[in-house]
Amino acid sequence: MNKDYIESGILELYVFGRLSDAENTEVNEMAAKHADVKAEIEAIEKAVINLSYSVAPYLSAEVYERIRQQLIEKHAANKTEPKVIPVNTRSAITMYIGWAAAVLLLFGLGFQYYKYHELVQVTNRTQIQNNKYQQLIAGLEKQNTSTEKALAVIRDKDSKIITLEGQQAAPDAYAKVYINEHARQIHVDIDGLPKPPEGMVYQVWALKLNPLTPTSIGILSKENLTENKGILPVADFDGAEAFGITLEPAGGSETPTLSQLYTLGKV
Repeated sequence: MNKDYIESGILELYVFGRLSDAENTEVNEMAAKHADVKAEIEAIEKAVINLSYSVAPYLSAEVYERIRQQLIEKHAANKTEPKVIPVNTRSAITMYIGWAAAVLLLFGLGFQYYKYHELVQVTNRTQIQNNKYQQLIAGLEKQNTSTEKALAVIRDKDSKIITLEGQQAAPDAYAKVYINEHARQIHVDIDGLPKPPEGMVYQVWALKLNPLTPTSIGILSKENLTENKGILPVADFDGAEAFGITLEPAGGSETPTLSQLYTLGKV
């Protein structure tokens, strides 16, 4: 009877504190009456004391350590010699501990997968943020380059400045033309013009006045205005006596639309 009782697994549950009060009382009574039951309990307790908790490094060890410490104190007080564990008892303990270790290992693997998945998400978010920073830096570098080019045009001692005044189509508008005959370059500053409506562009004309002969030297789109801060290169033109800017359909026109003349200025 005691053999069946010992091999039933109830003693392992007793040691691990998994029994009800009534079952604990029963085990205590059996241990008091039967030396083999008491010896089996002591053998299981010693096995628990020697069991390493490292099989589940991600679990709280509070319950395990509390049970283990209680058993250590109990055996230190008894000061009894270790009892040789029977083969069948060792098998029962090994099976119980094996199942416990397997459960803890699976939990640990699940926890590791969760942390790995969390790390991947953090890495992806970091990569997205880095890409945004790189785009911002690239935009600032491009902006700085455009600004430096504009300043170089304005500061060039050989640049001649022509002011274009607003006309009837846009009285408050204004623009400037920078002519550098030495470098054979013409730049137009249209920062004083409103943004062109959707589907429209500004077109720059070099004018001969007698007779009036307009020649297109550049088409300025909304994208040009945004990217180059309003100071844009146009085609060089020798002998221009005036410059004008008109608002034209996308792609420009062969001749200026005089009703949409925004600015005009003589050289």
